[in-house]
Amino acid sequence: MFDLALAGQSAVVTGASRGIGEAIASALLRSGADVTTLQRGPGSERLQRVAEETGRALRHVTVDLADADSIAAAIAEVGAVDILVNNAGTQIRHDSVDFPLADFNRVLAINTSSVFQLSQGFGAHMVARGSGKIVTLASLLSFQGGLRVPAYAASKGAVAQLVKALSNEWAGRGVNVNGVAPGYVETDMNEALLADPERFRQLSERIPAGRWATPEDIASAVVFLCTPYAGYIHGTVLPVDGGWLAR
Repeated sequence: MFDLALAGQSAVVTGASRGIGEAIASALLRSGADVTTLQRGPGSERLQRVAEETGRALRHVTVDLADADSIAAAIAEVGAVDILVNNAGTQIRHDSVDFPLADFNRVLAINTSSVFQLSQGFGAHMVARGSGKIVTLASLLSFQGGLRVPAYAASKGAVAQLVKALSNEWAGRGVNVNGVAPGYVETDMNEALLADPERFRQLSERIPAGRWATPEDIASAVVFLCTPYAGYIHGTVLPVDGGWLAR
């Protein structure tokens, strides 16, 4: 994708078993990086095939991103890396008046608290070394409120601010911290929207590009931010939305 611009680099990607995360991990492998995936389930067979095709190293470490002890153990097992991509996230839909507090807290734990813990844990090595890339998946709901997803909106708003806060501390120490805010992507997380013909039509008509994103569209932006080509980009949350926010 980027002519082996990441050759010799090591990367961690959370939530890489499917969808956007799998596409990001695949793109990193094809750009020359060795990749470790972190998620609760097994590693991706599709990614294993990409690793074999490219000759890059791929391993999987099991982790529960709602459990701080599990995250700490995974960070210790993996050790220092050059790139961290915080991709994993969850979304739970309820009317706000009926939103269970347990569900709200779970969304924030996975989408926000784990992002800070992983960034802190892997970022400490990067700061000490004087180089590194951290890219976190934000959302259009980092900028907008959405419907029936107050926990998700709150978590992704927090992620955008966390990108800026970490960048302010680490940019001068050689670590690029940025975010990517995907537009509407045809993945499992958007299953409810894809299954609602009227809502799907309304959303699609607002996208100037005339289509929903593919996981590969998002992966391209993430990999770019991990390359030397993005060396002077710090603290940015980059919308990859087909022009949605400009409408």
